[in-house]
Amino acid sequence: MDELAQRQEEEQGRLVMVARFLQPVRVQLAKGALESAGIECFVQGENANAMLAFAFRARLMVRAEDEALAREVLSGAGEENQTELLPEDWMGDGE
Repeated sequence: MDELAQRQEEEQGRLVMVARFLQPVRVQLAKGALESAGIECFVQGENANAMLAFAFRARLMVRAEDEALAREVLSGAGEENQTELLPEDWMGDGE
């Protein structure tokens, strides 16, 4: 396998965070919205968030190639607190 094909294969398997949530129910609603749109996703840190929500955020993860569509779906999902969906709110906070 040549180098370009190998990089493309690695990129396809890469996961990215599209949102993080303080409230466990909100992450489940967002996950449902993505799954309804046919986007495969999973929640990272859900158990820690359920135990200590103020210390840990649940992260909604998707494949890198689905990131743009996932963000579009989430922006139209009717979330009351859109700030949970914006990367500017969590970038650089050590998480």
